[in-house]
Amino acid sequence: MSQMPQQAAVSKCPSCEEPLEPGDRFCGACGYDLSVVPARPEDSPTLAIHGVVPAPDDVAWPVARDSDGHGHPAPVHAAAELPGTDSGGSPLPPPPPAAPASAPAAPAGAPAPGVRFDRPGEPEEYPLQAPDPRLTAEPAPVPGQAPAPEPAAASRQPAPAAPDAAEKVCVACRAGRVDDDGYCENCGHAQPRERDHMEQESGPIAAVSDRGLRHHRNEDAFSVGCTALPDGAPASVAIVCDGVSSATRPDDASLAASRAAGETLLGALPRGTHPQQAMHDAILAASRAVNALADEPATAREQAPHQNAPACTLVGAVVTAGLLVVGWVGDSRVYWVPADRTAPPARLTEDDSWAAQMVAAGLMNEAEAYADERAHAITGWLGADAYELEPHTASFKPDRAGVVVVCTDGLWNYAESAEEMAEAVPLDAAARPLHGARVLVGHALDGGGHDNVTVALLPFPAPSQGAGSA
Repeated sequence: MSQMPQQAAVSKCPSCEEPLEPGDRFCGACGYDLSVVPARPEDSPTLAIHGVVPAPDDVAWPVARDSDGHGHPAPVHAAAELPGTDSGGSPLPPPPPAAPASAPAAPAGAPAPGVRFDRPGEPEEYPLQAPDPRLTAEPAPVPGQAPAPEPAAASRQPAPAAPDAAEKVCVACRAGRVDDDGYCENCGHAQPRERDHMEQESGPIAAVSDRGLRHHRNEDAFSVGCTALPDGAPASVAIVCDGVSSATRPDDASLAASRAAGETLLGALPRGTHPQQAMHDAILAASRAVNALADEPATAREQAPHQNAPACTLVGAVVTAGLLVVGWVGDSRVYWVPADRTAPPARLTEDDSWAAQMVAAGLMNEAEAYADERAHAITGWLGADAYELEPHTASFKPDRAGVVVVCTDGLWNYAESAEEMAEAVPLDAAARPLHGARVLVGHALDGGGHDNVTVALLPFPAPSQGAGSA
């Protein structure tokens, strides 16, 4: 891009979270009427640049759940799936037993059971007082007066059955089932995609990925985990992939690459493979996984003659007790931010991009190259149509503690230099990596959020977590 994008006042649809243009009255994605609810306020995270922002002592922050083993956070529970308590903190009594099949149908106009999901029905321990028959008896007919009309047929129809607990419930009407296409069967609203915002904390490391404010889907993916070397020393692993938007199925490419690379690293390091060799092998495994997507029949049907095969970039880091290894293909980056902020930070990767080639050839300085509209054209990627795969790997031995930042260009576009990235990283990022990753994603969204944003934070040296992988 020719210049750093400026912050845009972009709001989101309260139903499906799609970005909105000024003056929109209805959401272009799901058709939600924007006049019935006020716009939600922007949520700007606090950046702790010159000091640590302590968390309130009286708040019990929940611990992030483990992943499913493939670099994805566990699914979020709906409120109805969690056990409730009464005002005294005691468990709620069990619901009344279901009526037998031979029981008579509910009277006309009675509310259907299961419509509300946010609280249980009245417990049987507190029955209501029997009604006075004088107040509930049918009034005597008046001579000459026509009988009261029967209720309309529509009012006698039972309400639609509530979704089962295992099924997804619409975020808009909170009553309808969500079909396989991601739309509510009751009100038709499109549901937020599972990958729009992802968070994972694995031992001492964490990663956060967000769709951003302009893209209609998140084409980034990540994989993080912890393991141990043969001598028992801890090792932390993070892989971040950015789908190439101009290619077919970029979201599938980044997901396949991150999974393959993460699994390869977590499998090779405990066997004694040198971390730099393991990183090289992981990039090759990721490349094979992305190449395989081009051979799938679904791709052949979807692909037009002028479309490219699925493709993505990859960047990763392995942190041990005394060694830091990075590997990459494309323009995602790794930054080193020392705990002592008086020491200089550093960028540890070189972009596979047009701008980087111009600078390396001496044809432009860095400011001129990255101001050109061709700056972010990548010259290296993973995919069946890549000209030649050249995995880059490098090893470092930092002489002090710090934090490693692994990110896509959706973040470093708003903190390009090592000094700018160090200013954006909270001072307590090594101790609170998930909070630090959230702050960095918020930094990109506050700057405009023009791209998907993904960042992983790894403290150096790797703290001891015991054997095993997360």
